[in-house]
Amino acid sequence: MSGSDATDARDAVTGVHEADPVHEAELVRGLTARLGLPGLVDVHTHFMPKNVLDKVWAYFDAVGPLTGQPWPITYREEEDRRVELLRGFGVLAFTSMLYPHKPGMGAWLNAWAADFAARTPDCLHTATLFPEPEAAAYVRRALDDGARVFKVHLQVGGFDPNDPLLDGVWGLLAESGTPVVIHCGSGPAPGAFTGPGPVGAVLARHPRLRLVVAHMGMPEYEDFLGLAERYEGVRLDTTMAFTDFSERLAPFPRDALKRLAGLQDRVLLGSDFPNIPYPYVHQLHALERLGLGDDWLRAVLHDNGAALFHVKP
Repeated sequence: MSGSDATDARDAVTGVHEADPVHEAELVRGLTARLGLPGLVDVHTHFMPKNVLDKVWAYFDAVGPLTGQPWPITYREEEDRRVELLRGFGVLAFTSMLYPHKPGMGAWLNAWAADFAARTPDCLHTATLFPEPEAAAYVRRALDDGARVFKVHLQVGGFDPNDPLLDGVWGLLAESGTPVVIHCGSGPAPGAFTGPGPVGAVLARHPRLRLVVAHMGMPEYEDFLGLAERYEGVRLDTTMAFTDFSERLAPFPRDALKRLAGLQDRVLLGSDFPNIPYPYVHQLHALERLGLGDDWLRAVLHDNGAALFHVKP
C-alpha cells in the first residue's frame, strides 16, 4: 500500500463508528509490518461476565450527558467474536480488565477471569480487587493461580486506595512485582478518590509497586507523568488518549510531549476495546501522529508490553 493509499484508507476508517473488520485488520497489520513488529501487546482490553458487561455497555449508552458527546460501542459483539477480532488485528497478548463496584464481587470476578484465561491462551490472566476483609486472601489465591495483571478502578469502585483493608494487598502485589492497571485519573468525570493525590500516597508507602496508570492519567496527564518519572515501577497506558474523541474532552498538553518521549520505556499500548466509540486502528494512528518516531512507536505498541509480561511471538 502506498503512502497516499494508506492515508486515504486511514481517513476512511478513523472517526467513524462502524469499522470494516477486514479492512481495519489490514490497516493495523500494515502498520506493525512497517515497524517490523510481530504484532501488538494491548494491556487494556475488557472481557467480563456477560451480565456485568451488559451493565457496562448500558452505562456507556447513557454517558453522553456526562461527556457531552455520544459514546457508541464500536465492537458490541459476542465474546468469541471479540477475541477473533483482536487476533485478526494481530494482537499477541491482551487482558480481561474487569472490576467490582461493591463488596463481594472480587473473588467471583477473579474466578471467571481465571476460567477465561484458561480457555483463551493469548489473554494475560487478569484479576481484580476491592477493599474488603477477604481481599488479601483472594488476591493471594489469584497470584497462586497465575494471575499476571490486576485491574483497579477507583472511579467505578468509589474507594480510597489508601483504605487500611488494602495495605496488605498492595504489599503482596509490590512483593510479587505483578503489574496493576489502575484507573486513577479523573476522566471522564472526577471521583471522590481520583487524581494523583490518593495513588501518590499509596506509592509513597509502596514505592516498588508496578502501577500502570490507565488513560495516561487523563486529564491530569502531567501529574501522572511526574509519578512515572519519580517511581521506577510506574507506567502509563495509552487507552483512549490522543484520539479525536478524547482530545475534544481533555487534550494532552503539547508542551508535555518531550516528557512523554523521555518515558519511551514506560508507556504501554492500551485501547479499551471493545468499549470504544471509534475503530481500534484510530488509537494506533493517534499515537503515530504524535510524531515521536518509530522507535517510540515500537516500544509502545509491542516492546514494552512484551518485556513486562514476557510475551513471545
